[in-house]
Amino acid sequence: MSDGTHNRVPQVPDVITTFLSRSVQSRNLNAIKKLHCNLLRTGLLFSSVAVHAKLIVSYFSSHRNDGLRLSNFFPLLDLNDVLPFNILISDFSKGGFWSNALKTFCFMHTNGVPLDSYDMCSTLTASTSSQSFGLGKQVHALVGKSGWSSSVFVGSALINLYVKSSQVNDAAAMFDEMSTRNIVCANALLLGLTDAKMWTQVLEVARTMPRLNLSCDNYTYSSILRSCIGLSVVELGRQVHCRVIRNTHYIEADVFLQSSLIEMYGKCGLVERALRVFSAVGTRSRSDIVLWTSMLSVFGRNGYYKEVIETYEEMHMAGIIPDEIVFVTVISACARTGQVKLGIQYFESMTREYKLTPLEEHYGCLIDLLSRAGELDKALNLVDEMLRRGFIGSIGMWGALLSACLERGNLEMGKFAAKKALDMDPQNMGVYTMLSNLYARFGMWDEIELLRGMMKERGLNKDIGCSWIEVAG
Repeated sequence: MSDGTHNRVPQVPDVITTFLSRSVQSRNLNAIKKLHCNLLRTGLLFSSVAVHAKLIVSYFSSHRNDGLRLSNFFPLLDLNDVLPFNILISDFSKGGFWSNALKTFCFMHTNGVPLDSYDMCSTLTASTSSQSFGLGKQVHALVGKSGWSSSVFVGSALINLYVKSSQVNDAAAMFDEMSTRNIVCANALLLGLTDAKMWTQVLEVARTMPRLNLSCDNYTYSSILRSCIGLSVVELGRQVHCRVIRNTHYIEADVFLQSSLIEMYGKCGLVERALRVFSAVGTRSRSDIVLWTSMLSVFGRNGYYKEVIETYEEMHMAGIIPDEIVFVTVISACARTGQVKLGIQYFESMTREYKLTPLEEHYGCLIDLLSRAGELDKALNLVDEMLRRGFIGSIGMWGALLSACLERGNLEMGKFAAKKALDMDPQNMGVYTMLSNLYARFGMWDEIELLRGMMKERGLNKDIGCSWIEVAG
C-alpha cells in the first residue's frame, strides 16, 4: 500500500479505508496526508462518500487537534446524503471521540440532514459513554417525534442510556413501552436492575420473558443468579442451575456464568456444591482468573481458610497469575489461621514476583495477621508504611491492632488505634470496651470515667450479657 500512495491510488474504497484505519492505529499522520493528496489529485476523493468520511475521521483520530475544527469539514459533505454522517458518528463513537460524534449529530439536526435509526443508536451510545445524559434525553425526545420509537435497536440504546445514568425506573418504563423487544433489550434492563440491587424486579422481568417470546441466554441467567444471591433464595438458584444445564450449550466455556453459579452456592453456604461446579469446569476455562477468584472467595467467606491456601497453591502450580483480589483473600486466610510467615511471604511476592502494588486492603490484612499473632513491632512498622502511602486502614484492622495493644500493654499505640477506629465508627461498642480495658490495665480510672461519659453522651450502653436454654413444656 505504501507504493500505491506514491504511484497510484487503489480504486477499491475498502482498500483505502483499511489503509486509513491502519494509519490511525500507528498514528501515521504523514501517510494519511499523502493519501489525501493523491485522492485530490486523481479526483477520487469525492467519488466515494465512505472514503471522504473515513478520511475526516482519520485526521481527528491521529491528530492532536491543534487548530483542527470539525465544523470546517461539514460544508464539504452532501447534506442530502446521510451515509457520510453515519460513518462519522459511528467511527467517532467507536474510537472514543464522543464529543465529535455528538457535534456531528447536532449539525445534522440543525441543518436538516435526514436522521435514521443508525444515527440515533450511535449518538445515544456516544451520549452514554461520555455521560452526556442530558443530551441523551433530548435525543430520546427526538426519537419520539421522528417515529423511531419502534426500533428495537434504538430502544436498546435508550435502555442502556438510562441504566448507565442510574435511572433504572426510566429504563424499565422504556422497556415496557417498546412494541418490539429482543433479548438485548431485556439483558440491558436486567443488568441495570442487578447493579441497582433491585433483585425482586430482576426476577419479575425474567418471569415476563416467556410471555414476550424471549429466550434466556447466558447473560440473562447471570443476572438471575446474582438476584438469587442478593435474596439468598438458594432453592430458586438451584432451579435456575437446572435450567441452565438443560437449555445452555457449552456452559463449561462460559466463565462468568460458571462464576455466578459458584458465588450463588457459596453465598448461600453450600460450599460443596460450589466446589462441584468449579471442578466440572473445562480445562480451557480453568485458566481464567475469574473462576479461581470466585472459588477462593467462597472458601474465605465460609471459613474454609485451609482450603483457600491449598487452592491458591494449586492455582500457582497451574501457572495462573493472581491479581490483587486473590491476595486479599489469601492473606486474610493466613490471618485467620495464624500463619505469619506464609502471610508475609504472599505479601512480599505481590511486588517481587507479580509486580503488583499493595493496596490498602493488603496492608490491612497483613496488619491484622501480625496483630492477631502478637507481632506488634512488625505490625507498627507496617502501619507507619501504610500511613506514609496515604492509606487510612479499616475498622477491622484498627480493632485488631487495639486488641493486640491490649494484650501486649502498648498504651500509646492502643489509644492511637482506638482513635482511628472511632473516627470511622463512633458507635462501635467493641472499641470502647477494649479501650476501657486498656485504661484499666494501667489504672487510668479517670480516663475510664471520661470514656463512660462520652459513651453516655452518644447514647451508647454496654449490652447486658444473657443466655437461655430450651426446656421441656
